[in-house]
Amino acid sequence: MKQRAYFYYDIISPYAYLFLKMRGVLEKRLDLIPVPIFFPGLLRLQDNRGPAEVPEKRAHTYTFCVWKAKQLNIPFRFPKRHPFASAAAQRLLLEKNADFNMIDRAFDFVWGQGGDPELDWDKFCKAIHLPEDTPKPQDEIIKQALIKATEDAANHGIFGVPSIRINRQVFWGCDSIDWILEFLDKPDLFSEPAYRDALMTINPLLNKAR
Repeated sequence: MKQRAYFYYDIISPYAYLFLKMRGVLEKRLDLIPVPIFFPGLLRLQDNRGPAEVPEKRAHTYTFCVWKAKQLNIPFRFPKRHPFASAAAQRLLLEKNADFNMIDRAFDFVWGQGGDPELDWDKFCKAIHLPEDTPKPQDEIIKQALIKATEDAANHGIFGVPSIRINRQVFWGCDSIDWILEFLDKPDLFSEPAYRDALMTINPLLNKAR
C-alpha cells in the first residue's frame, strides 16, 4: 500500500505546473492527495511576500521557469498578466473535488497555453471539461472551505506552493523531488546530525527586543 502524501497547490504558481509535469516518479511511491489552497491568503497568514511583489525575485522566478520548462521539454507560456486573481478557480477546483486529470487540464490552460482564468473564465471552464457558462463559485460554504484549507495548510507548516506533506515533513518547490525520494528511502533522514545541527542554528532575528 502506498504511503499517503498531500499536494498543496494554487493555479497561480508556475512552479506548481512544473511540479505536476515532474510528479510521475512520486506517484509510483506515494498516494498523492491534491489540496487546493489560496496562496495569497497563505502569504497573509504568515506575513510573507510573494515573488511577484519583489521585482528582482519576480524576474528571476519567471526566467527560471522558462529555462526549466525548456529543460523538461514541456509547453510553457506565461499569461499576459501575472499574478491574476486565482480565488475563483481554486474555489471551483475545490467544489468539484478536482482529481489530477482536471488539475492537469487547469494548469495546462494557464501555463501551457498562457490562458487567464480570471479574464477568460468561460475558456477556463471549457478547458477543464465543464460547461462554459459554469458560474464562479459564490457559495459561502465553498469560500469558507478554501479559507479553512489554507489555514490548515499553514498549521501543517506549509509556506508556499507547490508543497508535499508526508506525515509532518514538508517539502517545497519543484526541485524537491529527489529529496522526497531520499526521504522515502530513509525515513530517519532528518534525524541525522547534519540536519539536527542545521535546525538548532540560532536565529538572532528572533532574539531582538521588540
